[in-house]
Amino acid sequence: MNSETKKLRILVVEDEALVAMMMEDTLEELGHEVGAVASRLEDARELARTGDFDLAILDVNLDGEPSYPIAEALKERGIPFAFATGYGNKGLDRSFVGVPTLAKPFVGDDVARLIREMSDTGPSPLS
Repeated sequence: MNSETKKLRILVVEDEALVAMMMEDTLEELGHEVGAVASRLEDARELARTGDFDLAILDVNLDGEPSYPIAEALKERGIPFAFATGYGNKGLDRSFVGVPTLAKPFVGDDVARLIREMSDTGPSPLS
């Protein structure tokens, strides 16, 4: 992280433990703070409603359930978010077209680019 980059507090929503740990490690290596990690829809939705985060990265599919209710809660609060998915943009619900996505599998440079993109644009394009 360079001197111009702000340390961000990030919510990670991911149901695969290894992917969540990899994301945590990557974010910390980039100089950011993982504010919370959630793997279940209800836990993540509550964090999205009440947590203190600069942005969030959401797995699209949480154990067979879409993470769209979490995205809606973040959108209502004006917190930027992105989806992480192995399905690409085409797998997103039409109401979320335009939301940044992180393709799985990802590498650190992909995460850094995504965070730069979300930080530069401010609130989610759906806000």
